[in-house]
Amino acid sequence: MPTFAYEALDSAGKTVKGTIDAANEQTIAEKLRDMGFYPVRINQSKQKAGDFDLGAMPGLRVVFHRVKFKHIVTFTRQLATLIDAGLPILRCLAILQEQVESVIFREKIGQMIVDIESGSTLSEAMEKHPKQFDALFVNMVRAGEIGGVLEAVLNKIALFLEKRAALISKIKSAMMYPVVVLFVAAAIVTFILVKIMPKFVDIFLQLGAELPALTRSLMTASDILVHDSIWVILGLVAIFLTFKKINSYKQGKMVFDTIKLRMPVFGTLFQKAAIVRFAGTLSTLITSGVPILQSLDIVRETSGNEVISRAMDNVYDSVREGETIHEPLRQNKVFPPLVVHMVAVGEETGAIDQMLTKVEEAYQREVDDSVDALTSILEPILIVILGGIVGTIVVALYLPLFDLPKHIK
Repeated sequence: MPTFAYEALDSAGKTVKGTIDAANEQTIAEKLRDMGFYPVRINQSKQKAGDFDLGAMPGLRVVFHRVKFKHIVTFTRQLATLIDAGLPILRCLAILQEQVESVIFREKIGQMIVDIESGSTLSEAMEKHPKQFDALFVNMVRAGEIGGVLEAVLNKIALFLEKRAALISKIKSAMMYPVVVLFVAAAIVTFILVKIMPKFVDIFLQLGAELPALTRSLMTASDILVHDSIWVILGLVAIFLTFKKINSYKQGKMVFDTIKLRMPVFGTLFQKAAIVRFAGTLSTLITSGVPILQSLDIVRETSGNEVISRAMDNVYDSVREGETIHEPLRQNKVFPPLVVHMVAVGEETGAIDQMLTKVEEAYQREVDDSVDALTSILEPILIVILGGIVGTIVVALYLPLFDLPKHIK
C-alpha cells in the first residue's frame, strides 16, 4: 500500500504534517476530515530511487506538471456535467481531483475544496487561483451562482474556451511555417559561415586575391561567429530580455501591439483575431448575466491586446455616462465599419449579445480563410527568400575564384 505525505490544518488553524498509508488520496482526505483536520496538500511519498519524481523538485514542478489550457477546458466541461447530474459541488470537485493529469492542478482543486468547506463559494475559491481561472472565468461562474444556472454557465465557459483554443491553434499554424523556414535558413547560414567560410578565407589569403565587398562582409560575419560566439549569444539574450521587459509595461506593449496590427500580411490576421476575441468574450459575458460595465472591464483585462484595451477604456467611460458602445468603437480604427454597425444595431434592438455572436462567427470564418490564404502565399515566398539567402552566400564565396588565374604563377 502506498505511503502519502499530507499537510492539513487543525481546528485552531495550525499546520499539521505527517504520513499515512492508504489506497488513494481520497481515502486520506476522508481520514483527515474524520480526525478533524482540513486537508491542504496530499502527495504520494517517493521512497525508492527508481521512483524519484523530478516534478517534485522546486523549480521543475511547473515544467513537468504545469496546468495546460486543455486541462482547464476538460475540467470545466466535466464539472458542468457532474453539476447537471445533481451532485454537490464538493463531491464534483473530489471526483475531478482524482482524474486531472496535472499535479499542480490537482493541488489547486484540493485547495478549492478546503475553501468551499470553510464557507466560500465556488467563484470565491476559483478567484484565489488567477493563473488557472482568469477574471472572465470567475465572474461568469459568479453570475451563474447568483442566477442558479451554474451548469449552463460552465457549459458556455467550456464552449468559449474551446473556441479560444481553436483560434490560438489557427494563429499558431499560420505562424509556424515561416518560423520553421526562417529557423532553417538561420541554421544553414550559421553552418556555412562557421564551417565553410573559414576554409575559403584561408585560400583567399594565401593567394592574395582582391576580395569583393560582399565577400569581405561575409568574412567579417564568419570571424565574429567563430571567435566571438559567446558575445553573439549574450547579445541575443539581452535583446530578448529587453523586449520582454519593455513589453511588460503598458506603454511598451501598446507600441508592440500597434506594430503587430500594422505588420504586412500578418497585421490583418492579428486584427481579425483580436475582434473575434473581443466579440466572443463580451457576448459570452452578457449572455451569462454579467452586468455590462463589469463585462466591459473584464474584456479590457483579458483582451490580450493593448490597443483593444485602450478602446475598451473609452467604451467603459461612454457606457458609464449613459451613452452608447458603438460610438467609441467608431473612433478606433482597429474596429471595421461592419463591427460598429452590428454593435449599433444590437444596441438599438436590445440584442447586442446576439449581434456580437454574429460578429464573432463572421470574423472567425475570415480568420480561417486568412490562415489558408497565408499558408498558400507564404510557402513560395519563403522558398524564394531562403534560396536567395543561400544563393547570395554562394556567389560571395565564388566571386574571388574568378580572379584566381591572375594570381596563379
